[in-house]
Amino acid sequence: MPRRTTKKRTLEEIRQEKETLYADLEAGRLTLGQATRRMRLIVGLSQTEYAERVLKIYPRVLMEIEKDRGNPTLETLEKIARPFGLRVGFIRRSGLESPATK
Repeated sequence: MPRRTTKKRTLEEIRQEKETLYADLEAGRLTLGQATRRMRLIVGLSQTEYAERVLKIYPRVLMEIEKDRGNPTLETLEKIARPFGLRVGFIRRSGLESPATK
């Protein structure tokens, strides 16, 4: 997981962090809060900076989402997804039986 440090990361390191994020998202290994926090750390901003400058939301909203306590609107979820080229949508959980097949 990316860490916030003073060390300047290379473009290749940032690209690799993004690829790891995408793989973890696709595999369902992250909660919304974990994914949101990783996105913010990849760009190297504080919660306040990321919320206000990038997402255009209140910092408190971002803090609650990162703690998996928030109840974001669809609009907020789309704002979170957009900088990383992601979409909000329904994803089938692997290993679970579909309600239509019961």
